[in-house]
Amino acid sequence: MSVEMLHVADAVAREKSVDREMVLEAMESALKTVARRTYGNKRVEAEIDRETGEIRLFHVRSVVEEVEEEENELDIEAGRAIDPSVEIGSEFREPLPPVDLGRIAAQTAKQVINQKIREAERERIIAEYEPRVGELITGIVKRVERGNVTVDLGRGEGVIYREELLPRETFRQGDRVRAYLREVRNQPKGALVFLSRADAGMVLRLFEQEVPEVQDGMVEIQAIARDPGSRSKIAVVSNDPSIDPVGACVGTRGSRVQAVVNELHGEKIDIIEWTPDTATFVINALAPAVIERVMLDEEQRTIEAALAEDQLAIAIGRRGQNVRLASELSGWKIEIMTIGEERQKRAHEVTDAIATYVEALDVDQDMATLLASEGFISMEDMAYCPLEELAAIEGFDEEVAAELQKRARDALLQKALAEKQAAAVDIDESLLSVPGVDEDIANRLAQAGIGTAEALAEAAASDLSEAEGLSQKQVEDLIIAAREACGWFE
Repeated sequence: MSVEMLHVADAVAREKSVDREMVLEAMESALKTVARRTYGNKRVEAEIDRETGEIRLFHVRSVVEEVEEEENELDIEAGRAIDPSVEIGSEFREPLPPVDLGRIAAQTAKQVINQKIREAERERIIAEYEPRVGELITGIVKRVERGNVTVDLGRGEGVIYREELLPRETFRQGDRVRAYLREVRNQPKGALVFLSRADAGMVLRLFEQEVPEVQDGMVEIQAIARDPGSRSKIAVVSNDPSIDPVGACVGTRGSRVQAVVNELHGEKIDIIEWTPDTATFVINALAPAVIERVMLDEEQRTIEAALAEDQLAIAIGRRGQNVRLASELSGWKIEIMTIGEERQKRAHEVTDAIATYVEALDVDQDMATLLASEGFISMEDMAYCPLEELAAIEGFDEEVAAELQKRARDALLQKALAEKQAAAVDIDESLLSVPGVDEDIANRLAQAGIGTAEALAEAAASDLSEAEGLSQKQVEDLIIAAREACGWFE
């Protein structure tokens, strides 16, 4: 039996890929747990001889200044009666008879051992795979359940959920699969290694494997936008002027990009040269469509792209795929329109701007038309542009420019005040009669949509979460006060 314990420990260590010493420690812990059932409150330790497999149990008693547990502690006098050299803190280990491992005790020992092994296995998986998050990893399909693929990674298991597979992609038991290690999560039931074939990182790592210039850092992949299984767009830039980043990724006769496409089961890859100029980059990202003009709004991060009628469908792509991926790649919202629509929109903007300038700035039609033709098509453009830009218009000087800018800012201020007044809720006198409601609080309540005492009484505290500056308790007290004022408690 003793030698068999060592054989079992060796077998478990090999099967679970854990350290043999850890398995033996788990067995010792299990024996200690079982021994407590026999020896009650005695402090018991278990040992397994690493050479012979012999099991030994000990009753451990400590030498203390003041005895609190007579069964497990000795005072200094009793300790020195056994061994004159002992000091406070010394321990005596007295051999105990072996315990009888009955069915229940054996089951308990098995549970303890399994728990310890699961913990060790979880720690090993985390230590091994967590540093590899973001890498490509290869394994063998172990089983497929409800579309989810469990992959044998050699020293652990990974899972690819159905939504992380490419569309219409299927695997069978025994198939070899390559995937992107997306996450390692420590869960009560064990560590889970999450893999993905739909993540954008999969495309990045495949290009690193196929393109030496990417692996060496001479070519960088700046952004990736992906519609898994259908199309991906990647933006690349070269850190070496002598290297064409697009050509490096495509390879001779397309060999490099074709290797990536084959791994992704025919997913199309658009390789675009990245440039810091947003307009140029977006034009490149919308390829193969030919863009005639672009207009950027940096504040809203939107860009309008104008093109010929026959290029519209190409730019949008099937189900909007091309423009959507270009938008994800650039980080800008892209609006597609034809040249005719763009001209019509600009004409409306200019007409509206001229009418606004005539009314709000008190200028004549000619000056308003001049301002609009110079590109100032909103009041904000006028109010907050550098003064020298206005002064540079033909026929203007700094004095005229400063006066126009002042009028524009005054007009914007008046507009904001008017909008604030229009948004305000009328405050009824009944609200001001509620105890605790002054004019300031009434205004705060009005902004939250409460304008009468009856409305306040019928409100719930959660309805007034938008009442700025009022605490939860204040709101509740005001509601009670309003209900009393409205006679709810009479």
